[in-house]
Amino acid sequence: MKEKVYITGHKNPDTDSICSAIAYADFKNSTGDIDAIPVRLGDINRETKFILDYFGVEVPKLMETVRLSVEDLNYDKIAPISPEISLRMALDIMRKNGTNSVPVVDENERLIGMISASDVIKTYIDVWDNTIIGKSGATVDNIIDTLSAEPIHIGDKISSRGKIILLAMKSESISDYLEEGDIVIAGDREDVQRIALENSISVLIITGNKDVDEGIVKLAKEKNISLILTPHDSFTTSRLMTQSIPVKYAMTKNDLIYFAEDELVDDIRVHMSQTRYRSYPVVNHDDKVLGMISRYHLISSRKKKVILVDHNERSQSIDGLEDAEILEIIDHHRVADVFTGTPIYFRNEPVGSTATIIGSIMFENGRRPSRKIAGILSAAITSDTLLLRSPTSTATDEMMLERLSRIADLDIDDFAKKMFKAGTSLKGKTPSELLSQDFKRFTVDDEKLGIAQVFTMDLDSLESMKSELMESMERLKSEKGYSLFILMLTDIFKEASEIVVVGEDAALIAAAFEKDIEDGSFYTPGVVSRKKQVVPPITSAIMNRSEY
Repeated sequence: MKEKVYITGHKNPDTDSICSAIAYADFKNSTGDIDAIPVRLGDINRETKFILDYFGVEVPKLMETVRLSVEDLNYDKIAPISPEISLRMALDIMRKNGTNSVPVVDENERLIGMISASDVIKTYIDVWDNTIIGKSGATVDNIIDTLSAEPIHIGDKISSRGKIILLAMKSESISDYLEEGDIVIAGDREDVQRIALENSISVLIITGNKDVDEGIVKLAKEKNISLILTPHDSFTTSRLMTQSIPVKYAMTKNDLIYFAEDELVDDIRVHMSQTRYRSYPVVNHDDKVLGMISRYHLISSRKKKVILVDHNERSQSIDGLEDAEILEIIDHHRVADVFTGTPIYFRNEPVGSTATIIGSIMFENGRRPSRKIAGILSAAITSDTLLLRSPTSTATDEMMLERLSRIADLDIDDFAKKMFKAGTSLKGKTPSELLSQDFKRFTVDDEKLGIAQVFTMDLDSLESMKSELMESMERLKSEKGYSLFILMLTDIFKEASEIVVVGEDAALIAAAFEKDIEDGSFYTPGVVSRKKQVVPPITSAIMNRSEY
């Protein structure tokens, strides 16, 4: 079985983050060594949705944490049992699987109870009256399985009033003890067998594997009484009879403790420490049983394995990263604060898009991407470099975009217009949605900054929303403890940004761009890159306040 490796971009994913994760997972899967799974850490934006729809690529599944969950463990895949089977069969199943309990499910495979070896043992200790077989709902099939018996004739179902009778008395006294519907254990005496059948019992069990007279068989069929033959002697047969009781009669039905496959290991460890059971059922979202988990499985668990693309900063990465094993990082941003316990493959290049690096890796390893993969990589480069207009774009980006778009058979200029139009539409969006669609948190000199970026083809359309945007920014700044919250409203084709700032140092930020802040914002021609044109001067301004 291949080992799962999750490939993830950053929170509030943009096109480069999503497409790079998908493409790199495709590349890693082509090696055949691992099962690479691309995941996302949030909703995709309109631009990314347009791209994936255009090329017919599935949206990666949402993943909220890389902390271990039950589904990551190699728990026991034990098949559940029906509530109708006998205790004897349930015990045999436990022995076969090397467990001391087994889940019980209904006809839809949903958990309804648990039966344990101690539950079965308890049935041997409990003193039950001799009508227990009928009252428990046991069937003739249960008795046959328990006694390793041979059915000679199967008649009506067992009467709920029937009691177990071992015929060890004189034949003339038998009728005094027998009642309609009784379950009778008898030896090889034909006269005793005949008397029992004539009293309209439910079941006649003949012990010792003795031959049965044809007349007895005929009488049983005429009265539709079940007639079975067991190899056990009468004592053993009577002792084993209670094991034919169906599981539903003895199973635990109330206050069941079970775990869903998506529950975190840290959480179930706490529950296990507070209970006495050795193992617990694992269920899916429909309460269908998947298997059994015990404390042993928690001890032997291993960390999830992840590959990070388009980021290397913990605040931007998936929750629980400290509990995972990072295998690789592929990025084009500054080196930040992700720590690893062992040496890893870390590829960081000063290019405009992580997709450029992914494309390079593929070609370096003799891999020609499919049209779909080449298409989404082309789109990611176009998005992150603003069609090579961003100052972050390089000759490497240009060369890779040309090569990939040729494989994808794309007119890149025409495609870019469609993509940016789909992605920058602000129709129906609230200020909160605009501020979260492409947001990153940065730490500078122990200060937390929030920087959001919104691309648009019409800056004037945002003027009517400016006051609402600033109110939302103030609220988020206060809730998250940011010293500054900055919004870049970037016009892709005019290659300019309106920068909105809330916070005590708003004037300082404007001064870093040699601008004056007016009504909470300032206009910066030529500024389109958050990473290369906004973060560096802001960092410098904060680190050198006294000079401003």
